Amino acid sequence: MGDKAFFTPKGYNKLIDELERLQKIERPKIIKEIEEARAKGDLSENAEYHAAKEKQVFIEKRISEISNKINKACIIDPNSVSKDKISFGCKVKLLNTDTDEEVEYMIVGEDEANPNDGKISVNSPIALALLSKEVGDVVSVKVPAGIKNFEIEDIS
Repeated sequence: MGDKAFFTPKGYNKLIDELERLQKIERPKIIKEIEEARAKGDLSENAEYHAAKEKQVFIEKRISEISNKINKACIIDPNSVSKDKISFGCKVKLLNTDTDEEVEYMIVGEDEANPNDGKISVNSPIALALLSKEVGDVVSVKVPAGIKNFEIEDIS
């Protein structure tokens, strides 16, 4: 879906909270740990110092990643999208026509995706096959385990 990073308002706020925590709590904490480790002398054999520096690199990289996503963020409120056709933010109830098993998914941005919670990425094979479809449509989706066939039962 282009160069944009799509979020629900909840997912976007979670990302903002993580950025603030990293900048205001984790970054100062790791700087202090590095200073304390440095004060212990010889840095070449100082495991605490090297571990703290590695953690600092991780924190700075994550801050950069989050900042980049925030700059590209496109926030879509699921309550504002039409429920006539499947789109970002929709919850869909599907019937697997091969197994008669019902599943529910919410289509969210990559950062919010958690299949165990029923949240799938808008870029996942299932979501891509479902986008713009309507209740009653049947879709076939190629997934790593093979082909799955779904009938769309509800969009909310």
